[in-house]
Amino acid sequence: PTPEINYELAVAAREDIIMATGRSDYPNQVNNVLGFPYIFRGALDVRATEINEEMKLAAVIALADLAKKPVPDDVNLAYGLNNLSFGRDYIIPKPVDPRLLTTVAPAVAKAAMESGIAKFPILDWDAYELQLSKRLGLDNKISKIITTKAKKNPKRVVFADAENLQVLKAAQQVNDEGIAIPILLGDINKIKNILEVNKIFLDAEIIDPKSDTQLEKTKTYANLFYEKRKRKGLTHNDCLKQMRYRNYFAAMMVQTGDADAMISGLSRNYPDTIRPAIQVIGSEEGIKKVAGMYILMTKKGPLFLADTTVNFNPTVDEIVEITELAAKEVERFNVKPKIALLTYSNFGSAEGEDAKKMRDAVKILKAKHPNMIVDGEMQAHLAFDTELVKENHPFSDFAEQGANTLIFPNLSASNIAYNLLKEVADIEKIGPILLGMKKSVHVLQIGSTVREIVNMVALAVVDAQTK
Repeated sequence: PTPEINYELAVAAREDIIMATGRSDYPNQVNNVLGFPYIFRGALDVRATEINEEMKLAAVIALADLAKKPVPDDVNLAYGLNNLSFGRDYIIPKPVDPRLLTTVAPAVAKAAMESGIAKFPILDWDAYELQLSKRLGLDNKISKIITTKAKKNPKRVVFADAENLQVLKAAQQVNDEGIAIPILLGDINKIKNILEVNKIFLDAEIIDPKSDTQLEKTKTYANLFYEKRKRKGLTHNDCLKQMRYRNYFAAMMVQTGDADAMISGLSRNYPDTIRPAIQVIGSEEGIKKVAGMYILMTKKGPLFLADTTVNFNPTVDEIVEITELAAKEVERFNVKPKIALLTYSNFGSAEGEDAKKMRDAVKILKAKHPNMIVDGEMQAHLAFDTELVKENHPFSDFAEQGANTLIFPNLSASNIAYNLLKEVADIEKIGPILLGMKKSVHVLQIGSTVREIVNMVALAVVDAQTK
């Protein structure tokens, strides 16, 4: 009835044992999704008349070769590891590895062609690889990874915009999938009506800050808020009035521990959403400026962009702090930050305020963090073209490896770059992630889809797990 040897028993028997199982909670999971989808994909794409031994052997060899290659950051992230590498605990690729599709399927297709059973030979292998990437979609891997982490320890997430169909659909999904425990803020009758009309079955706590039933809680929150803001121009009546607004009430729920994380922003602009959180919760100790960061899920792995939402024209010191906040966040995902400070100049090739600002920030960062992979100032393309860097700037941190984290000189540059990338390249994103807050608060973009809201809730839960 239990065909596998117990893993703990096996590793206790010998220190040098190499063991594979069918389970995802032990190293070396032999999962059928490593093989059959890609074997059939390759067979179908060349219209193979059968699946022969040569094709199956090609799949095996492709998997063996892939296991010996450097593992992408998003695979390390999925398993909470810093650097998976070939060895006794990693002899077979992980099922979430985005390279499986473009590695195994072409190998199978080539074997079918070479063994003479392909009726539709592939002539352009680069085009075929691109087609494979688009067919399955490699842009959602990191969102799955974050969701997996969230499910391990779901947190109470308060939704400040619960009078919204998209939000309620997302709340149902995160509840059903065990990602988070939703708390809904808004008019109770209105929320229940939206749930009923749209046949959304969600058993969640609903709170209306304007309701008389919440009067005592509102007064308690107002008293706490007054102590924070009484020397910043607010009267007690002002505080009581503010606490009847959902964003202030939600922020105070997180501040007092009545909730673990807050999601808002779908129906209000960004400043109006983060202002209550900053006033009620505040930034982490020693942090002068909060910042915003997006994650773009590219074929080459996650790309982190900061600051994309908050600071209009940061100073040198603020650029340094934004970089440190971004690096800390990237590391929290078990990804080694490789940070490029971008502008129009390459290592002093041009003068100007932004070039000097980024140049000075790099000097400070290298002095403060000798082990940090950070360089600049540089143009955006140089951060990824290692051959060009090696040829012209061999002293740079990016002569051997490309960047995965981009820091911009101002909000205009970062916002333009982010919006161009996500729209023109059709890249899925997660964010904006609010950096530097004392507790887990995250703001949605106006018009976010259900999927994007779910991704942000999962990220808020992971954030709350550490905060």
